[in-house]
Amino acid sequence: MTALTQFQRLEAAGVWRPAPGERLRDVIVSFGDASLILRDPRSEEPLSHWSLPAVTRLNPGQMPAIFAPGDADQDEVLEIDEALMVEAVERIHTAIAASRPRPRHLRGVLLWSSVAAGALAAAVWLPGAIMAHAARIAPPAQRTSIGMAILVDMQQTAGAPCARASAAAVLDRLSARLLGAPGRIMVLPATTRGARALPGRIVVIGDDLIAGEPGPAVAAGHILAADVAAAEHDPLAEVVRAAGMTAALHMLVSGAMPAQALAGQGTARLLAPAERPPDGALLARMQSAGVSSQPYARSIDPSGKTVLALIEADPYRAAPPTAPLMRDEEWLQLQQICSG
Repeated sequence: MTALTQFQRLEAAGVWRPAPGERLRDVIVSFGDASLILRDPRSEEPLSHWSLPAVTRLNPGQMPAIFAPGDADQDEVLEIDEALMVEAVERIHTAIAASRPRPRHLRGVLLWSSVAAGALAAAVWLPGAIMAHAARIAPPAQRTSIGMAILVDMQQTAGAPCARASAAAVLDRLSARLLGAPGRIMVLPATTRGARALPGRIVVIGDDLIAGEPGPAVAAGHILAADVAAAEHDPLAEVVRAAGMTAALHMLVSGAMPAQALAGQGTARLLAPAERPPDGALLARMQSAGVSSQPYARSIDPSGKTVLALIEADPYRAAPPTAPLMRDEEWLQLQQICSG
């Protein structure tokens, strides 16, 4: 093949991520027999072979070029910043495709119609697929880092999380009971009208769910509701969609979300209504956590009309949970968490 022969001895430096969560590795990129070879720059041992016909460029027209060994669901990613090598990969890929047998005229028309439709579909589908993939493969540490960054953004409008020492231990025990490890509850000195789930199993509430309440049941209900809703709709997927395609590609390659892509996302979450999960899933979670659903339901709608199912199916309607969420003195301590 002329194109492959022309670039057969071409080599270039690249940066390779073998799998999600693994560190980036410097590699030497060269061509094999219809394949792209990634080698260790020191030992020159082959680390990976990619089939050239299947190689996909994830960011057409942008530099450095980002390639995957197949579609956007592949775990491996390769970044090349050398223009000649990028051109070579794309020319050889095109040459291999062109070398395949050509169909007859009618089949050709149908084929190109399909290709055009496929290209249009790809233009619509590929960005969404890449963003969903970036969220799906993010390791726990990366999720927590992004969640904490959004929490910092929330502080611009709601203030820093409350952290009075005498209440911190009580909040930690409540987090362990409702969310388990590694979940955590953060209290902001603001009115949030419900709880918000952030990536990394972080649930944020305002002190309006604590300061004026007779007990912890209302806050606990909202915390569980946010966590159940997060299990239905991944908060990180929402963050990546809001950040956009470029930020998703940066996240895939470097393992970090650009700070500017997160700016304003915390405030936007506080302004949006708290998400309400399906009643059945929430009731099951409340039963296992030992939390009555009535206080939560009444806090949403005091009349009970729109939350009747939660009231009537309260798992603790007949008798309270055997293990209370906390002692009275602990609740009094927690109510002071934003007092200094």
